[in-house]
Amino acid sequence: MRQSTPSSASLASLAAADFRSARNRAALKELLARITGKNIDLLSFDEVRHKLRAQSGSERGLVDIPLDAIIGSVGRYTDFTRDFLPRRDANEQRWVAVKVATNEMAGLPPIEAYQIGEAYFVKDGNHRVSVARELGATHIQGYVTEVRSRVPLTPDTTADDLILLVEYAQFLEKTRLDELRPGAHLKVTVPGQYNLLEEHIEVHRYFMGLNSQSEIPYREAVTHWYDTIYLPVLGIISEKGIMRSFPDRTETDLYLWITEHRAALAEELGWDVSYKTAAVDFAQQEMDIKTPAVTSLENRLMDVITPMRLELEPPGNEWQSGFLTSRQEQIFVEILVPINGLPSGWNAVRQALVIAQREGGRLHGLHILSPNDQQDVFVLQPIQDEFQRLCRETNVQGDLTITHGEIATQICRFSRWVDLIVLNLMYPPAPQPLARLSSGFSKIVAHCARPVLATPQTSTPMERPLLAFDGSVKSEQALYVAAYMAKAWKLPLTVTTILERNRASRVTLDKARRYLEEHQVQAKYIATEGPVAQTLLRICEEQQCDTMIMGGYGYSPALEVLLGSTVDYLVWQSEKPVIICR
Repeated sequence: MRQSTPSSASLASLAAADFRSARNRAALKELLARITGKNIDLLSFDEVRHKLRAQSGSERGLVDIPLDAIIGSVGRYTDFTRDFLPRRDANEQRWVAVKVATNEMAGLPPIEAYQIGEAYFVKDGNHRVSVARELGATHIQGYVTEVRSRVPLTPDTTADDLILLVEYAQFLEKTRLDELRPGAHLKVTVPGQYNLLEEHIEVHRYFMGLNSQSEIPYREAVTHWYDTIYLPVLGIISEKGIMRSFPDRTETDLYLWITEHRAALAEELGWDVSYKTAAVDFAQQEMDIKTPAVTSLENRLMDVITPMRLELEPPGNEWQSGFLTSRQEQIFVEILVPINGLPSGWNAVRQALVIAQREGGRLHGLHILSPNDQQDVFVLQPIQDEFQRLCRETNVQGDLTITHGEIATQICRFSRWVDLIVLNLMYPPAPQPLARLSSGFSKIVAHCARPVLATPQTSTPMERPLLAFDGSVKSEQALYVAAYMAKAWKLPLTVTTILERNRASRVTLDKARRYLEEHQVQAKYIATEGPVAQTLLRICEEQQCDTMIMGGYGYSPALEVLLGSTVDYLVWQSEKPVIICR
C-alpha cells in the first residue's frame, strides 16, 4: 500500500510548530543573556565594515559556508539570535514558507553573503540560515563576496570583541605594521592598549633620533621597535613559558605588562633593568601570589632570633637548572655590590669589576643607610664619584643606588633582580654560634637565591678556580658555575672531593668528571681525606688557586646556626674569594 504524502497544510502546521519552538528557545536565551550579561546578538555588517574600514573585495562564487561561521547580517541582525533563532513573531510567515519548501524537497536555494576573514555576514537568506540550523545542517551553499580588512574576523568574534578589533584596525592603519611586517599579530584583551603600543613606538623613535642625531621616519621606527624590542620580549616570554600562567591572555598583553613592570623596577631600584630580568621577576611574582606560603616551626623560630626569616627553599635563580650550551650565554650579567664607603670596602667593587669585564656585565652599587640616617648629599657624593671612576677605568656600565634599612634585608631585597652578589668580608661571621646568629653575611647566604661571592681584603684576577664538590644539590649548582667559568673564561679548573663516610666518595668525584667531560671542560681532579674546611684551604694553597667555588649551607638555616658549617669556616679563614652557590 503506497504511503500518502503529507499535504501542504499539514506541512505548514508542522513548520509553524517548529517555528514556535525555535521562538521560545530564542526568548529563553534572551532572558539568560540579561541575567548573565552574555551577548547573543548578531553583528551588523555595515557597522563592522565601517569601523574596521573594510574595503570591497572579490567575488568568490558559490561555496559551502560553515553555518557556525555566520556571525552577522546586512539588514536583519536584530531579527535573529547569534545562532539564528527567530526573535520576532513577524518572522513566522517567511520562516514557515522556507521550512515547507524544504519539506517538499524543493531544498534551500543558495544564500548571498559577505566574508571578512573567516567570518560571514548574510546579505540575503537569513531565514534559510535559520531553517538550516533548525534542521541540524552544518553548511549551506552561498554566493560569497570577500571583503578585505586589516583585522580579519573569526567565527567567535562578538560585539564586545568589536571594540578591540576597531582599536586594532586603527593601530594598523597608523603604523602599517601588517604591511611592514606581514604575519605580525598584536592582539590584546583589554581596550586602550593599542594607544600604549603607539606610545612605545614614539618613545623608541625619540631615542633612535637621539642616538643618530637625526629625524627618524615613523615607518622605520615602527619596524625597528618591532624587531628589536617587541619580538625579543616575546622570545623571552616563550623561553620562560610565562604564557602557561596566563591562558586567557595574549603575548601582547604580557609584553605590555612586562614593560610596565620593568619601568616600575627601574624606578624602584634606581638602575636600568633588562627585559629578561623584568620578565623573570614578573613571572616569579605571579608564582608567589599563586603559591600558598608554608610556615614551619623552624621558620617561626628564625623569625624570633633574627630580623629576617631564613627561608628553607627560596625562589630559584633562572639559570640554576640550566646546562652549558654552545651558545655560552653569560650567567653573571647583573652584579650587585654593596658599598659601605670605607677604603677597605672598595675591594668588593674591584673584585666585582673583574667579573663584569669578563662577562660584559653591569655593576649595580648599593649604599645602605640606617633607617634614621639622613646623610647630606655632600657626604654621599664622594662615594658616587669613586664608584663611577672605577667603572669608567674598567669600561664597565655601572649605577649606584642609595637606600635605607637593615643591611642584610636590603641586600636580599635587591638581589632578586641580579645574577650575583659580591660582598666584602670586613666583618666575617665568627665561629661562635651567637656570633653567627647576628651575622648579616650568614643571613644573606642563607636567604638569597643568588650566588654570593665573598671577598677578603684583597681582590684576585680569578684565573685559577677550585671547585669543592660533595655531590649535594647545592654543590651541583657550584659544578655548573665552575664549568661555565672554566669554559667561557678559558680557565684551568681544579676539582676536589673531600671523602666523608655517608656523604662523599670517589663515585662523587666521578660524577663531576662525567659532567665536565660531557661539556668538553678539562680539569684536574683530587680526592682526599681530612677535615673538610682545613683540607680545602690546604689544597687551594698547594694548587695555587685564587678562587674557591662551593655549594651553600648543607643543613637548614637553624641547624647551620647551631652546628656551624664549612661555608662559615672558609669565609672566616680564606684569603681568597669564595663563590657560594644556592
